[in-house]
Amino acid sequence: MATVMLAVVCCGIYPVVVYGLGRAFADKADGSIIVDSKGVIRGSKLIGQNFTGAKYFHPRPSSAGTGYDPTSSGGSNLGPTSKKLADAIAQNVADYRSQNGLATNAPVPADAVTGSASGLDPHISLENATLQAPRVAKERGMKEDDLHALISQYTDTPDFGFLGDAGINVLRLNLALDGVK
Repeated sequence: MATVMLAVVCCGIYPVVVYGLGRAFADKADGSIIVDSKGVIRGSKLIGQNFTGAKYFHPRPSSAGTGYDPTSSGGSNLGPTSKKLADAIAQNVADYRSQNGLATNAPVPADAVTGSASGLDPHISLENATLQAPRVAKERGMKEDDLHALISQYTDTPDFGFLGDAGINVLRLNLALDGVK
């Protein structure tokens, strides 16, 4: 009798409840896919993408495979005393300053030069976006004020208003920029 009851609960009721919850939250259960106005899948809100062009906001560095490969999720696993990590960060800082026209001693946000633990983080900090804004505005021939308004529009607030920091989803912001005429 116990086997029959467990079979009914575990093989019948539980899967139906989980499936129902998945359909109730279909966007999240299906991977938070971003589809453009033409019906083309452009990516996921949950997984970063590598943008390298000067007219785009750049994401944080990724150690996941060849960059934002969801099948190779993970950090570099280099510790704080690693010379390889220190050299990589120093190179990332120099590259960031060069790309964004910053002074050689200008402070750089940590998320601009270090990867996330998963290597797939789709967000950058507000400070990072603000430092990249002059480059993007110049490349696109936009006013910086218009670009800052777009950044504000695409800024995600901390969960529950206090958990974490505000961040900008790079894919969503870059897609919005491509949609701006």
